[in-house]
Amino acid sequence: MKITVIGAGNVGATVAECIARKDMVDEVVLIDIVEGMPQGKALDLAQAASIHLFDTVVNGTNDYSATAGSDICVITAGLPRKPGMTRDDLLAKNASIVRSVTTQFIEGSPNSIFIIVSNPLDGMTYVAYTASQNPSHRVMGMAGILDTARYRAFIKMKLGVSVRDIQATLMGGHGDTMVPLPRFTTVAGMPLTSLMSDEDINQIVERTKFGGGEIVKLMGTSAWYAPGAAAAEMCEAIVKDSGRVLPCAAWLTGQYGLNDLFIGVPVKLGRNGVEEVIQLDLTDGELELLNESAEHVRTNVARLEEIEA
Repeated sequence: MKITVIGAGNVGATVAECIARKDMVDEVVLIDIVEGMPQGKALDLAQAASIHLFDTVVNGTNDYSATAGSDICVITAGLPRKPGMTRDDLLAKNASIVRSVTTQFIEGSPNSIFIIVSNPLDGMTYVAYTASQNPSHRVMGMAGILDTARYRAFIKMKLGVSVRDIQATLMGGHGDTMVPLPRFTTVAGMPLTSLMSDEDINQIVERTKFGGGEIVKLMGTSAWYAPGAAAAEMCEAIVKDSGRVLPCAAWLTGQYGLNDLFIGVPVKLGRNGVEEVIQLDLTDGELELLNESAEHVRTNVARLEEIEA
């Protein structure tokens, strides 16, 4: 199998490294418009293979012909956030980039599955969907895994337990309106609500919502280690046809009372992409928060349509 990663910046290079180190595909192609950068990073990864002991071939290129025949495409291309920016501030510029790279890539890989990482995530997933004209189950966004990872990390910091024992679910758009679900969060099977006060849980939920912004303030740019690892985890579930249940931005057709938008929900991933949208029994309050998040996503999509009209 062959995976292409579009965008050889910090996130894209991390995606390529994580996929290569899993040694689950024959080839990873790293493509970027900057001449020499994807080639150099691919060569560096090829040399690291002798240390990490993986056999996946990593190639760098500026030419989309080298991506032909890819099974999965991970799009990380676009402008990163700067301090003071929201993900929504990137809407118009990144939409143009994502549409362009999707159109160029799909010519040589018409049957590829798309995983979108570019921000604002839910809107960019919609852009790739319309540009590729792929079936909706073959286009998805990486958001929930990253947001859930941050949520679990903060729980670990508070309780001092292993992240291996923390199971959590998070839904909604990738942004300040995301919907962490403490009711579905457990530590070694024990409800989080029995281990932590409501005040502490609420503090963790709020920190999770702004977890990306916290990193931007510290570094001056967006995160890359956790987003890269999250996209690679999705690739692994698809390549291995594992049926893993992971939170991803998926196209809804009535689930949770929502239609015709990409938003974060738990899904079953396999060789065909999104095999099933898992429907949780949400409370009225949780559904209200999910609907608020969905309205924010719809607003961004409407802005996109105005810009492109």
